[in-house]
Parts: sequence; structure tokens; C-alpha cells
Amino acid sequence: MKKLLLVLAVVPMLLMAISPEDIARNSYLEQILKRGELRVGLNAGYAPFEMVAKDGSIIGFDIDIVKLMAKEMGVKLKIVNTDWDGIIPALNTGKFDIIASGMTITLKRALAVNFSDPYFKTGQAIMVNLKRKAAHIKSYKDLGDGSGYVIAVQTGTTGDFAATKMFPKAKFKRYEKEVEAAMAVTQGKADLMVFDQPFLAIWAGRHKKQVRAILEPFTYEYFGFAIRKGDVDFLRWINEFIFQIKHDGPPGQTTYDKLFKKWFIDMPWLEKVKD
Repeated sequence: MKKLLLVLAVVPMLLMAISPEDIARNSYLEQILKRGELRVGLNAGYAPFEMVAKDGSIIGFDIDIVKLMAKEMGVKLKIVNTDWDGIIPALNTGKFDIIASGMTITLKRALAVNFSDPYFKTGQAIMVNLKRKAAHIKSYKDLGDGSGYVIAVQTGTTGDFAATKMFPKAKFKRYEKEVEAAMAVTQGKADLMVFDQPFLAIWAGRHKKQVRAILEPFTYEYFGFAIRKGDVDFLRWINEFIFQIKHDGPPGQTTYDKLFKKWFIDMPWLEKVKD
């Protein structure tokens, strides 16, 4: 009983010893400000979120957003291009401060990272090769359990997970990069690809003679920025940033609306990136 009373007496003292100022000083946000640099991890190749331009630079919707983040923080921006499979471990070992790479918020990933509020909504869809078995289907429902079809996916993505669950009898070809999976379908090495709507729409628009996108979604997903666990200050700042760029003007004229129009509607960037 005496030991219990001693513990109960000590715990409040320890809590009082950790002041709000101490917590703030130890936050990742404070470290970024002191360093003068925001380090962003991503996997370039996911149009139009992050792509390699012909001049070797990395451009995209997410890139423009994190440029604004760094500007609002008053720090420089450093992009760290990383393989998708290792992107969360790389974040958690401190190779960068935040993941901004069209990452879907999932419960499994949320065990390893903290997600911001959603900043983009999408869904999984399909793209078919015009000369293979899936050429004439009109809906993902026409694939049944996937038996007899060869499906290309990017390893470890929600497209991979959704396709495996939805089409369990299909033969899967898994690739490290989404561009590799899309090229496999374009070249006739697979019947179709399962991936996010925006990427498939853009790819199919650029390769109309080889593929067709069927953009009817069979899942709905939300993208978020990911940071290491345990930093409430940094997470709150990111969420406030997302709110601000989505509400800093009338409908259709916010910073977010203008970026969306640039990357998903007008698409002046198409001539700047490699096929």
C-alpha cells in the first residue's frame, strides 16, 4: 500500500515537470524550424501527384502543396525520392519529416504513422489493353473473380490489396513502380491494371491506341500526409494548413482549387514529363 501511495505521489510531480514549453521544444515541427529545411519523402512516378520531368526535376500536385508548406514555415524544401515499399520505415528512421506521396489513409498504416486530415479523395479503377481479353468489358463487375485475366499492380499499394481481394482467381504481375505496371498493360504484357482513378485517366488519355480506362470506382480512398507518431504540434499545424488552402477564397478560387485545376483539368504539365 505504501508503494502504491508513493507512485501516486510521484506521477503528478513528473507530469508537472514536463511543461508545454518542453513538449514544444521537442516537437518535429520545432526541429524543422531550427534546421531551416522541410524534408519530404515521396515516390516519384505517380501522375499527377509526383512525377519526374524531362529536365530531371520532380513536379506534381503534391510538390506544389509541400512547396507552399515550406513557404508558410519560412524554410527551404528538400525532396527525398524513395522506393514505395520502404517509405514508411524511412520516415520513422528520420530520413525525412513527412510523406507527401498520394498515400491512402488506412488503419494498418495508421499503426505505424500519424495521418493528417484527408486532402484528396479518389478510388480504385481499371485500365484495359485494347487487344487482350479484357478489351471489351464495360465494368469491373464483368471481371467476375478475375479468373483467366492477368492483372498488373504496383506492389504494396491499395490497388494491389483491393485487386487481390476483389479478383482472387486472377494472375497478378507486381511491379515496383506504377509506371512499370501501366507500361505492362500498354505493351500487352497484362490484360488490365488496377490503380487510382487520376493516374489511369491521364495514362489512358496519353495512350489511346493501346489502352482504355474504365473509371467506375470499386473502392473509395482518402489521401493524407504522414508523419512520425507522437508529435501533436506538427500534426495540428499540417491540418490547419490543409484547412487554410481549402478555405482562403470563394468556391473555385481557393489555393487548393487553383492547384487542382492546374494538375487535373488544364494539365499544362503534360509536355514537361516523360511518357
